[in-house]
Amino acid sequence: MEALTLRQLLEAVNGTLLGDFNDLDATVAEVSTDSRNIAPGCLFIPLEGERFDGHSFINPSLEAGAAGCLTARERESYLPGKFYIKVRSTQRALWELAQYYKKLFPIPFIAITGSVGKTTTKDMVAAVLGAKFRVHKTEGNFNNDIGVPLTLLKLERDHEVCVVEMGMDHAGEIDYLGKLVEPDMALITNIGDAHIENLGSRENIFKAKCEIFPHLKQDGLAVLNGDDSMLSTLRDTLPQRTVFAGSGEGLDYTACDLSSDNVGHLSCRIKTPRSQFQADIPALGSHMIYPTLMAAAVAEALGMAPDEIVRGIGAFLPTKMRMNIIRCKGDIVILNDAYNANPQSMRAAAAVLGDAGQKRHKVAVVGDMKELGAGSEQFHRAVGGCFAQAGADRLIAVGDLARFMAQGAKDAGLSQADYFPTLDEAKNALSREVRAGATILVKASRSMAFEKIVDFLLANVPQ
Repeated sequence: MEALTLRQLLEAVNGTLLGDFNDLDATVAEVSTDSRNIAPGCLFIPLEGERFDGHSFINPSLEAGAAGCLTARERESYLPGKFYIKVRSTQRALWELAQYYKKLFPIPFIAITGSVGKTTTKDMVAAVLGAKFRVHKTEGNFNNDIGVPLTLLKLERDHEVCVVEMGMDHAGEIDYLGKLVEPDMALITNIGDAHIENLGSRENIFKAKCEIFPHLKQDGLAVLNGDDSMLSTLRDTLPQRTVFAGSGEGLDYTACDLSSDNVGHLSCRIKTPRSQFQADIPALGSHMIYPTLMAAAVAEALGMAPDEIVRGIGAFLPTKMRMNIIRCKGDIVILNDAYNANPQSMRAAAAVLGDAGQKRHKVAVVGDMKELGAGSEQFHRAVGGCFAQAGADRLIAVGDLARFMAQGAKDAGLSQADYFPTLDEAKNALSREVRAGATILVKASRSMAFEKIVDFLLANVPQ
């Protein structure tokens, strides 16, 4: 973060200075909302939630080295040498501060949303653009109403482009984030069933994702998945320039001649409105054409040449626990896709496992998919069937809802499908699958914490 003066902070959040501190030229060069992570001289913003109130941590944060803080109410006392800015809402003030700060950077802003593949697409876009530009991107899961403002507040003077991931689980969230970012380009990866419990239907999910378009600049670019039945209905409907990417006929950005080494690379030929070129994607699964094609569309819009795009694709690295390929001793491969799961991403993961090769022992370790509402049992049964059809040799389901996955796999013909309520109960079965020639996929919703299963498998690799 570039330094802001106290004067600028007051202007940004329309705040009132409390206490005796009056040096308006004092500066901060970092913002923290976590009292456990206070950098010397930072601004502490105490957030409020249903179960917590960050105002309780104002004094400890200031004593730990924060230069000052925001507060939604006056304090009983004020520490000397610290500034306090009173605002109506600290969360709203975080948004306002990020909006003020963003306007200091006349660079392209690229917003990415969708039901599945947001993070992978963000990482691919950043990798491709990184072949030519200094890129700032969303890190980790900072894609919500707190994370996006904090992402913007980490921009630095030498950044030339910003790639922002936007998540949502309720209507109105993309509108809130879109108004903040005001992107030059908006990408929607697809419309799936994630968070359908909260939104009620795929149609409502589609509407919620489309909240980005009123905030896309009029001379901006929309990059959409042309193979998605809902997104394809947007053709010729948006005032902004729109391009479609995918494998279907008549799309602007397409990939053909796909081939995989089943180890860690997917090769394809990319066709764009401007050129054709061969690309080697350092990842598994045919679904990887979508983030790659979208990244190519963004890159061409920013004037990048084919050789730069190819070099950027080759530099792609997925975020942790997003189909990370872990090669272990004894010819054992673990596919760590434990960060999150929904029906669409589960099907894609099943296809990746199925492509591991006929000679591999293919094991799916899968868990609950959350927020699927009334259709949850049906979704889980269908996903289990997908693993059977993809050619998995073994399925181990862990969790409450995962029992329906095991049953769905059995119903589809996979006899080696078992269900365990907890990780502890599954350990014996898991340890038997850690053997030479095994490819083991680990995937479930974030709340299942399946990284513990990855750790267990790694601990059981024969030395």
